[in-house]
Amino acid sequence: MKLLIKNGRVIDPANQRDEVLDILIEHDTISKVAKNIKCPADMVIDAADKIVMPGLIDLHVHVREPGREDKETVITATRAALKGGVTTVLAMPNTIPAMDTIENVQLLREIIKRSACINVFICGAITKERSGKALTDISALKRAGVRALSDDGASVDDEEIMLEALQRAKKNKLLVSCHCEDKILANHGAVNLGFTSTRLGLRGISKESEYLRIARDIQLAQKADAPIHIAHISCAESIEIIKKAKKKGINVTCEAAPHHFSLSEEDVLDYDANKKMNPPLREKGDSEAIKQGLRDGTIDAIASDHAPHTENEKDIEFERAEFGVIGLETELAVAITELVDTGILDWTELVRKMSLAPAKILGIEQGTLSVGGRADIVIVNPAAEWVVEKKGIVSKSKNSPFLGRKLKGVVEYTICNGALAYPFV
Repeated sequence: MKLLIKNGRVIDPANQRDEVLDILIEHDTISKVAKNIKCPADMVIDAADKIVMPGLIDLHVHVREPGREDKETVITATRAALKGGVTTVLAMPNTIPAMDTIENVQLLREIIKRSACINVFICGAITKERSGKALTDISALKRAGVRALSDDGASVDDEEIMLEALQRAKKNKLLVSCHCEDKILANHGAVNLGFTSTRLGLRGISKESEYLRIARDIQLAQKADAPIHIAHISCAESIEIIKKAKKKGINVTCEAAPHHFSLSEEDVLDYDANKKMNPPLREKGDSEAIKQGLRDGTIDAIASDHAPHTENEKDIEFERAEFGVIGLETELAVAITELVDTGILDWTELVRKMSLAPAKILGIEQGTLSVGGRADIVIVNPAAEWVVEKKGIVSKSKNSPFLGRKLKGVVEYTICNGALAYPFV
């Protein structure tokens, strides 16, 4: 099978490309990138006036399977990913059962092999049942095929356990991704502590619950001489701590989610539980700080933190509603709307944050349009606008914080492993 992409603006920071080129795909591999490729092909895509970029790599996705197939499954999550231009995801371990044993990892691997439409890597749990009490067998999880470790949805409170986890992860060449939250300081809150929590009469989640735990985990990583990745940062103080750590030469990377740089705590004044997430939406100054952190390179990657929930878990009193929002189908368009169109990032930097940097953080040979590399490619109409509507969402759950919002940038084609996977046949 030969697929030829013609006349697209090819954005590929790994190869310092930003120019109109053609790309020839043979089987699952990019075989040629050049101007005016003349070659018979089974399919030709005219990408004139379109952006051609490596498929997105999302470091933070909850597929919910096994255990909560009413919220999402591997097949529905990966189809949603295709619509959003995402060709690789890291599946978080807070499934039921958790990804804390070889057997559980193998179960998910079999589901992925049977039903995934894209590349899915598994993140194993740091502690058994993600309870923070006892370490998993990290070496065994590595042999079972996990690419990273996290107790996402919870932070490891015990410093000795966390330090040992970082040491063992380093020995096994596994990334540790941290959900940084001190539960005592978070105080069972529902929204950001401050003006909004007071006005709504809801218990607040302090910024200290995040940034003090980030500081602690970075210190432990420094002590272990191990790399560490900080998930879904939400406030300016967290960014400053990470910036200082990087200047000291500590091996720390971090991600931000689109909802945290495009929305603020004021967006929950209508009690819309589709905007309830953890960490919560912070002040406008925090969302601006995240944009600046993306611009200056402090924040390495953009990840969706795709967290599907059923309607009856969201359409209830705000305090009782589940934390989390979906984002696979909107993350690229939100980033284009909020970052590229406003001049915060150019296209090369956007691709770096959503494809190349995540690949490097995970340690995988992806995120590029290199000749001889895997053909994971997305073709985007950067000028097209669309409105996020529930009826158009592919994900099994519909809990998007962007419902009714007009966004810019439409994914027209997603090619995964050399095959045209979106639009769906």
